[in-house]
This record gives sequence, structure tokens and C-alpha cells, in this order.
Amino acid sequence: MVRCGRADPNSTVGELFKAKAVTDEQVNAAVEAYLADPGAEAHTITDCYSLDLAAAVAGHGWAKQVVGNPEASPSLKRGAIRTAILLARAQKV
Repeated sequence: MVRCGRADPNSTVGELFKAKAVTDEQVNAAVEAYLADPGAEAHTITDCYSLDLAAAVAGHGWAKQVVGNPEASPSLKRGAIRTAILLARAQKV
């Protein structure tokens, strides 16, 4: 049985990461999921949290600009997407 802990239900993914409720691998998987489908909305990060990936990137000005720039390198895009995901508010499942 998975226990979701007592993390604030309005936590950002970054706060959950610091609290060790979300792993680096799970954040990287969310980045790859966005790259595979930029329109992805509900993405389950853990058994306890999900995130609207499209809204996370669209709501972060720098990430939106970088992702939309065809001249931006893949590593820059990944970094921008990761930043947007870490700053986004996760939804408790």
C-alpha cells in the first residue's frame, strides 16, 4: 500500500522533490513525457501526485519561449521543461 505522506496538497513538484516525495527519475520521466507529447495534460508523477504538463510549460514564460524556439538545443529545452515542472503545483491524486 502506497502512503502519500503529509505533504501540503498545494506543493510544487520542487517542494515534493526536496521532501523526497518525488524522485529525480520521476521528474526526468515527466520531462520525457512532455517531449513525447507536448499536449499531455494529466501525467502521474507518483501514485500520489499528478501534473498537467502542458499547463506547467505554458504557464512558465521562459520554458514556453525556449520550447517554441526551433534553434534551442535539446538540452536547453529539457532544462527549461524541468524548471517549469519543478515550479508547477502538483495535484494530489
